[in-house]
Amino acid sequence: MNDRIIPGVLAIGLGSALVLAVLVPAVALTYRRRGRFGPGELAVLVAVPVYGLAVLGYTLLPLPQVDAAFCAGRTAADSLQTRPFAFVGDVTRIAARQDSTGVRAWLANAAVQQVVLNVALFAPLGWFLRGVFRRSLPVTVAAGLAVSLLVEATQYTGNWFLFPCAYRLADVDDLIANTAGALLGGLAAALVRPRSWDAGADPDRPAPVTAGRRLLGALCDLAAVWVTGSLLGSLLLAGTALTGYTGGPLPDWFDTANTVLGFWLPLLVFLVVPLVGRGGTVGQRAVRLRPALPGGGVPGRGRRLARVLLGTGGFLLLSGPSGAVGVLGLLWGIAGLVGLRRSIGHRGVAGRLTGLTMVDAREPARTAPADRPAVPDRPAAPDRSAG
Repeated sequence: MNDRIIPGVLAIGLGSALVLAVLVPAVALTYRRRGRFGPGELAVLVAVPVYGLAVLGYTLLPLPQVDAAFCAGRTAADSLQTRPFAFVGDVTRIAARQDSTGVRAWLANAAVQQVVLNVALFAPLGWFLRGVFRRSLPVTVAAGLAVSLLVEATQYTGNWFLFPCAYRLADVDDLIANTAGALLGGLAAALVRPRSWDAGADPDRPAPVTAGRRLLGALCDLAAVWVTGSLLGSLLLAGTALTGYTGGPLPDWFDTANTVLGFWLPLLVFLVVPLVGRGGTVGQRAVRLRPALPGGGVPGRGRRLARVLLGTGGFLLLSGPSGAVGVLGLLWGIAGLVGLRRSIGHRGVAGRLTGLTMVDAREPARTAPADRPAVPDRPAAPDRSAG
């Protein structure tokens, strides 16, 4: 695979895993600060870690074999370039050796490509800071300069002395090009700005229950169980390594313990959460939803548990750690998605089977059960004691 493609592929893969890991707290925090989590917020959540990892990857990769022989062949000029705009001479020298002229020659010029890529690499940083996070243009440019300086220092010190010598060139022209890219990105933000980021909803005002909101809550439920299970499984493996495991066969008890910690314990916690307070799974609480009786009242714990078991909990149980009945889990998941989309109020199959609906958690709950109308106050009996 091309050395220029590998960092991008790694950034997308690792960035997606990072997004899944922080999805629940990110959604919950955004709903409490902005009152919603729409496509714009999701795009920023995905783009920021992928972009950050891409910058890191293109800064550090590919990693050569840095040994004594490699370092002996390096000179000071191979590690540091301090003359501003030295790239102009590089462009001229390469152009003199080219057979073609005009636009094609400029596009094929390696020095031109280097400058353009450095500008393009930092333009998204300027756009994010200026267009999304609403920082001023001077702050945006200063941040671009600071990040670029950190990148060049990392290259000059051999990844902060993890390697015996630098294997990349720290170039002042890269610093100039990166800062210019942040400036151009900040200026472009005035023309191409995400409108959905300008006017957030009132965080304390109830919002309609939409299919997208329900789907996001279900995705947060799955992410909460999967991420927790992966974390506990990793901790179990690390603990096993500390007790003497050196890469040979794992202990006989490991698979059982990994299944319990990696699947059943997160699932048990997931099923217990809706029984606390006014109900709602982890994902539903993140998007500020809760199950309710038809009139808005808080259902009993039995109906809340039944609703979870017939919804996302059922999908997780049928999927299972071994996937023995994974086909049933897949079918149940598809039925749930169709139900979320087509049912009245987007209450889904589980809501229809349990007689519950889904409401915004910011709406006040009725104290009287909705399926049993409250008894109206009777008029006071006339006082007949006085003649």
